[in-house]
Amino acid sequence: MPEFENFQLKDIDAIALQSFVASSSELSPKTIRNFIITLRMMWNSARAWGFVAHNPFEGVVMPKSRKAEPKFFTVEEMRKLIEHAPEPYRTFYWLAAETGMRAGELCGLRRQDIALEQGVVQVRQSVWRGGTQTPKTEGSRRVFSVSSELQKHLREFLAREPNPEVQFVFHTRNGTPMDPNLIVKRKLKPICMKLGIIPAGLHAFRHGNATYLDQIAAPAMVRQSRLGHSDIRTTLGYTHMIGEDDRRIAAQLGNILHDVERPNLAATV
Repeated sequence: MPEFENFQLKDIDAIALQSFVASSSELSPKTIRNFIITLRMMWNSARAWGFVAHNPFEGVVMPKSRKAEPKFFTVEEMRKLIEHAPEPYRTFYWLAAETGMRAGELCGLRRQDIALEQGVVQVRQSVWRGGTQTPKTEGSRRVFSVSSELQKHLREFLAREPNPEVQFVFHTRNGTPMDPNLIVKRKLKPICMKLGIIPAGLHAFRHGNATYLDQIAAPAMVRQSRLGHSDIRTTLGYTHMIGEDDRRIAAQLGNILHDVERPNLAATV
């Protein structure tokens, strides 16, 4: 750092460090913190060897971290991904976009968790590091409606499953649940680049879902319960969520994501 190139360690004090922090607005807070951490490591060694005695880090105020704006897919981007992705990823992205389910919840989804006659999907477990686990909070365990378009698609998709005895909806050749990280690395990011979409993780579907739920003025109770926020589920049972508002929102989501009829499940990529 040029600010300290003419300093010896014994000459650096809290004023010099605070001046450096204040004058480095063009640097990210993380970069500044990393520099201070490195300098502190050097300082600790110098103090252990008897070259310095004072503590220049005491009282120095570090910059506040700037929280990155979460990436979300727009409705148009989600439409493109659903339209052009090959199976089973097309169905995976469709569920992610319409329901706002977490990546681990989608990978842990089982055939028995989908009630096509009632038009609902239940979240009962999730996948974490190759294994399944129950939801960590009561709010994460939920049930909600899906659109008629998605119901029809799921019925056709499940009927085409060559190994119907496999319990997971999205699984490997061995019948084990898919790995969300591998889906992002091997499938989602490459197709994003091909379609001219800024690559993002599966959580971008969840943020996109939350965004257009807000745009269509979904009731706050329905919106937060579909996303699995536990703070509003403590007094509500699952069956209460499948009301007219929830079904209306599911229908609107289906119309938004699929405003044109798509006759088959053929992969286009």
